[in-house]
Amino acid sequence: MLAGGRKVVKVVAAGADRFRRIECGLVILIYHRVGRRAPIETDLPLGLFEDQIAFLAEHHRVVTLCEGLHAVTSPRSAPPVVAVTFDDGTADFADAALPVLVRHGVPLTLYLSTSFVEDQRPFPNEGTPISWRALRDACSTGLVSVGSHTHRHALLDRLPASAVDDELDRSIGLIGERLGLAALDFAYPKAVPGSPAADRAVRQRFRSAALAGTKTNGYGTTDAYRLSRSPVQSADGMRWFKHKARGGLSLEDFVRQRISRHRRGGS
Repeated sequence: MLAGGRKVVKVVAAGADRFRRIECGLVILIYHRVGRRAPIETDLPLGLFEDQIAFLAEHHRVVTLCEGLHAVTSPRSAPPVVAVTFDDGTADFADAALPVLVRHGVPLTLYLSTSFVEDQRPFPNEGTPISWRALRDACSTGLVSVGSHTHRHALLDRLPASAVDDELDRSIGLIGERLGLAALDFAYPKAVPGSPAADRAVRQRFRSAALAGTKTNGYGTTDAYRLSRSPVQSADGMRWFKHKARGGLSLEDFVRQRISRHRRGGS
């Protein structure tokens, strides 16, 4: 989507928020890269990222994903909370993002695609993979938990059951061996839901699974294996980021998913 089109969608989505009730619950934000080393919307300038994290720390109750899951699976009402997540596992997570998160005391979950780290294979768009040593150092801050993003960043809607099992088990195994951590949470690559067999495999291995959906995960009404996450883009700046931090701009996500399905169908 071109820059002008993205802005129009954000404006319309913000307008639509005025006519819908934003549910009280858990907002999960997705980051990918920080440092603007690649000309992609998911690679944020460092200064913008610092401003966003400072805003969250000052104006929102930021919780660990574990705390957020406890809240959404409880029938009781509670104040809205925000959880921060990162996807993939590029080197800028440790070099650029983590110092900001530590400075503001913001916890996060990193969903790791383990093959890229294990083999030191670049991610698309010149994404340098993080090292296991840097990940161990990150986890030692006490702010970082690590979940699975499959082994090879594989889409689980098109794999046979045996391949799905291998993608999940290799990821879980490497996180356990290299970091000494249990991978308790899972995020579907590209937020694409898996096949029924993949859904069963994920539910057998993890306590939660994340998909797309720029909206709040309501308390007492959310399936922990269908968590919605709001992707943060460079074009959000601070104006649109503030909308996403409170569970807004769901219409933007609807448009994005439609475009993604069209592209996948034609590829």
